[in-house]
Amino acid sequence: MSTKNLIRLLATLSVATAAQAQTLIVANFGGANGKAQEVAFIQPFKQIHKVDAKGVEYPGDLAAIRAMVASGKNDWDVVEVESADLKTGCEAGLFERIERSRIPHANMLLPGTVQDCGIGAFVWSTVMAYDPARFKEAPKSWQDFWNVERFPGKRGLRKGARHNLEIALMADGVQRREVYSTLKTEAGMNRALAKLQQLKPHIIWWESGVQPIQRLASGETSLSSAFNGRITTANRERTTPLAISWMDAVYEVDYWAIVKGSPRRDLAHNFISFATSEQAQVAFSHEISYGPTHFNAILRYDSIRTPRTDPNTPLTDLSMSPSDSPSAPSNMRRSLAFNPAFWAQGSGAEMDKQFVQRMK
Repeated sequence: MSTKNLIRLLATLSVATAAQAQTLIVANFGGANGKAQEVAFIQPFKQIHKVDAKGVEYPGDLAAIRAMVASGKNDWDVVEVESADLKTGCEAGLFERIERSRIPHANMLLPGTVQDCGIGAFVWSTVMAYDPARFKEAPKSWQDFWNVERFPGKRGLRKGARHNLEIALMADGVQRREVYSTLKTEAGMNRALAKLQQLKPHIIWWESGVQPIQRLASGETSLSSAFNGRITTANRERTTPLAISWMDAVYEVDYWAIVKGSPRRDLAHNFISFATSEQAQVAFSHEISYGPTHFNAILRYDSIRTPRTDPNTPLTDLSMSPSDSPSAPSNMRRSLAFNPAFWAQGSGAEMDKQFVQRMK
C-alpha cells in the first residue's frame, strides 16, 4: 500500500472511530414509549446537536447496568429508570451525579424530579382500564375492581408487589394519604396481601405493557390495571376505545440517569437537558400520553388539546379539566404518588418476598 493510500485509510478509520465515540446510546423500555422517545427526543436531538444518538430497548432492571459498571465497558450512556431503581442505583454507585448547572430549566420541573443521580423524564400512571361496551354501568374505583359479582370477569394485574399492595389497600377502604403509613406496619401489609388473596382466583397476571390491551380486547379480562399511555395510544387505532378510571391511580416518575463511567457524559447531560425541555416534552406527550415534568409543558399540553375559540371566555381551570395526562392537575389531585423511598428500603424486599409466597 502506498504512503498516500495508507494516510487516507488511517484518516477514514480515525473519522469512523471518532463518530462511534460520539454515538450516544439511550436505553429505554421500548414499545410505544420507545417509539415516542425516538420521535420527540432522539431524532430532534441528533439534528439540533449534529451528533449521532441511538435508542435501545432493555427490560428496566439494574442487572445489565451493574454488569457494565463492574466491567468498565459502557454499552449505554443514558438510561431510563423507574424511581425506586434510581435511588437503589444511585446508592450503589451505578449512576453519575447530575450536574444541575447543565439543566438550566431545573427549577421549572415538578418538585422531586431533580435528584442527585437523575432528572424526571415523564410521569406515568397505573390506572384501571376496561372495555365500556361490557358494562351497562361504568366501574369507577378499585372497590369496583374487586366486585366480581357486579362487574364479572377476570382481572388483570401487573405481576409484582409494587403498586398492587397500594391498590389493594385503597380497594379495602384506606384513603390515599394513609396508604404508606398503613403499609409500613405488619398489620397493614397483611391487610393488603389478604385483599389480593381475596381476588386471586380471578387474577391473570401481566408482565408487559401490551398484555392488558390485548386481553381486554379479546375479552380474556374485563378489568385490568394498565399503563395509561399504552391505553390511550392503543385507542388511536380502535373503533371502540378502552376507558380509563383515574380515581386512585398510582402515578410514578421515570428518570433519566447517566451510567457511571460513561465516556460521553457531557453529551449525556446535553441529551437530558434537551429531553426535559418544554418543547421536547410537549412533543413526547403528544406521541404518548405520559405526563410532562416541565411546568410549562404541562400547561401547554392541555391548552393545545382544548384551545379557547373565543378570547373573551375565561381560562380553563386545569385543576378540574379532564385530561389524559397523568401530570395534569385534575389527575394528580385524585391519584396516589408512588413512594420510591418506601420501596427502596429493606421492607420493600420483604414485601416482594411475601407477595411471591402468598400469591403463588
